[in-house]
Amino acid sequence: MQRSYVLALGAIFLWSSLAFLGQKVSAIPAFLLVGITLFLGGLCSLPWWRQWRVSKKTLAIGIYGLFGYHFCLFMAFRLAPAVEVNLINYLWPLLIVLLSPMFFSHVALTKKHIIGSVLGFAGALLIASKGSVVVTQDNIFGYCLAAAAAFIWASYSLLSKKVSDITTPTIGLFCLLSGVLSLACHFIFEPSYPLQLSEVPTLILLGVGPMGAAFFLWDKSLKQGDPRIIGSLSYLTPLLSTLLLVVFAGGAFTAMTLMAMVLIISGAVIGSIS
Repeated sequence: MQRSYVLALGAIFLWSSLAFLGQKVSAIPAFLLVGITLFLGGLCSLPWWRQWRVSKKTLAIGIYGLFGYHFCLFMAFRLAPAVEVNLINYLWPLLIVLLSPMFFSHVALTKKHIIGSVLGFAGALLIASKGSVVVTQDNIFGYCLAAAAAFIWASYSLLSKKVSDITTPTIGLFCLLSGVLSLACHFIFEPSYPLQLSEVPTLILLGVGPMGAAFFLWDKSLKQGDPRIIGSLSYLTPLLSTLLLVVFAGGAFTAMTLMAMVLIISGAVIGSIS
């Protein structure tokens, strides 16, 4: 397997730990949690701070991706049911595949890429919905924000490959600034919350792992690999997340989980065939 796809799988595995680690600090308001962990993630690249010199346009792209995605997603969770928001959010791997030709003229979609992405999304739908989805017009604004989050992350991911001065160390600067903006959202939208000493180790793990190193691995993998294949592999995230909860948090492994596993793995394999 090419190095770029190993890096992508590393990011995917780290992101899959979000639900498990997040359970341990579920009392922390969302924007406060995101702000702290993104800021910690950004600190990981301090040794390379001299490479943080970027244009205002590049800085805007970075904030658009990291802050814009998390802002839209967590505002969506405030305005619509979590299950439906999660489902819509998991359109981002499919969008990475479908939007790739718009960003790169030499990239073309094949039936394998489309079939693989659709199978992956079907598997993610089963896992996230547990077979029950109720979409109502009352929550339309929340659904739109969830769709915006999916589009933002997909387009940012492709832009990070296309824009030459978005180097991997600059992701740390994007994380730091996005963390500060998320903390500002906490003070605007959420009640104050006194952090507990027992929550600190989990916050550090989140900051170093899924909210830190994962972004650096993701950026590196996209720069080196085919975004269509990486998009197909991304549907492993909800599957691995569910398996971690089953193994370490007493979650249930059901027939629906098994069916979703077959769909996601099949989609990843088909979508990765060159």
